[in-house]
Amino acid sequence: MMIFTSALSLRNLRQAFVALALTLPALGHAADWNIDQLMRSLAQTHSGHVGFVEKKSIAMLDKPVESSGELFYSAPDHLEKRTIKPKSESMIVDGDELLIDRGRQKYRLQLQDYPELAAFLDSIRGTLAGDRKALERNYQLSLDGTAAHWTLQLLPLNEKMQKVIQRIRITGTHDQVNSIEITQADGDSSVMTITKLAAP
Repeated sequence: MMIFTSALSLRNLRQAFVALALTLPALGHAADWNIDQLMRSLAQTHSGHVGFVEKKSIAMLDKPVESSGELFYSAPDHLEKRTIKPKSESMIVDGDELLIDRGRQKYRLQLQDYPELAAFLDSIRGTLAGDRKALERNYQLSLDGTAAHWTLQLLPLNEKMQKVIQRIRITGTHDQVNSIEITQADGDSSVMTITKLAAP
């Protein structure tokens, strides 16, 4: 009986060590993955052109509002959103200026006059640029996952910003951003899914 028990224990121990050995690489990878590494990885991308589908959930509407189009980014601070469906619209952020083109309606805003809007836009530009300092001026950052599947969460630090945005969750793979989810303080939310465009 003792021999059987010992054999059983050794087998269990061996299985336990095998399981532990299989788990350690994953744990080590996760432990090594941090915000500085993510920022360095994102900073390697100096420009980009991708497609997007955005779904906005608004309390007063029965179903989400969907739009789609293209995004253009050029480091460090040029971001352009061209909405194609359901109707044409463009928003261009260049430095401290925001241009909105809605057909006959055109607006030119200085972001310094709209600090909450500037903080929101900087959450996207700062992430794409891999600029941790810029992000931490307005948000508390936390990172989950691995380099192959990460989630960066941004919680507003400013009280006025907290009244507008509850949190921003950005997911990605290595140096690619896959989605941007925004939860507003009033409960409304939006999820933008970003995809690579097929080569022409």
